[in-house]
Amino acid sequence: MDICSQSRIVDNVKQDCSQLAAPSARNWPYSAVVPLLFCWAMLPSLSLAQPVGLKIEVTDGEGAINNIRLHRARVPVIRVVDGDNTPVGGASVTFFLPDMGPSGEFPGEVRTLAVMTDEKGQAIGRGLVPNQVVGKYQIRVVASYRGDMATTLINQINAAPGGAAKGGPSKKVWLIALIGGAAAGGAALAATHGGGGSPSSQSQPTSSPPSSTGIVINSGTPVFQPPH
Repeated sequence: MDICSQSRIVDNVKQDCSQLAAPSARNWPYSAVVPLLFCWAMLPSLSLAQPVGLKIEVTDGEGAINNIRLHRARVPVIRVVDGDNTPVGGASVTFFLPDMGPSGEFPGEVRTLAVMTDEKGQAIGRGLVPNQVVGKYQIRVVASYRGDMATTLINQINAAPGGAAKGGPSKKVWLIALIGGAAAGGAALAATHGGGGSPSSQSQPTSSPPSSTGIVINSGTPVFQPPH
């Protein structure tokens, strides 16, 4: 038996009891005592059969990481149940986003979204888009049905994934390092080949011709001269 049927039964019994309790001119008080005893016996059991309280179950979106660069977020999905874990359809559900810091927006650039649960007790915060602030935030969810109310929190994170966020250097850093290494290698090569000669030719000593003995020999009679 669903909630609506139980509520109608209780209302009908209360109405019948009020009519039966009206005094009769001929057989008062016996015409009223017996029906009232029956109503007093039935109403407590019907009241106990009604669900007590509401609960909100988060079925999707808890702990989600939203990409603020791609403007993508994981929409929150909840389910409203009664004290017997029976889905409650037609319950009012409101999603509240933070007004400051890491947060997001629903369609229409608003931070509050009100919806109704379907026959499965499910409600979805459709159209959620993260803002451009990185960090953790909470979505507050409030559900109400026939005077009962429940609330819960959904935790999410706004992030900006990229090269630095993955733990490695970015492409720009790699490019700068590559250019710097190439320049250093070129400078070392120029220093090695500088000076117009090879290292082997520079390290070898230059041999000098043998010194003159000071003797000059010509044809004819030899003439001896002192050394220069």
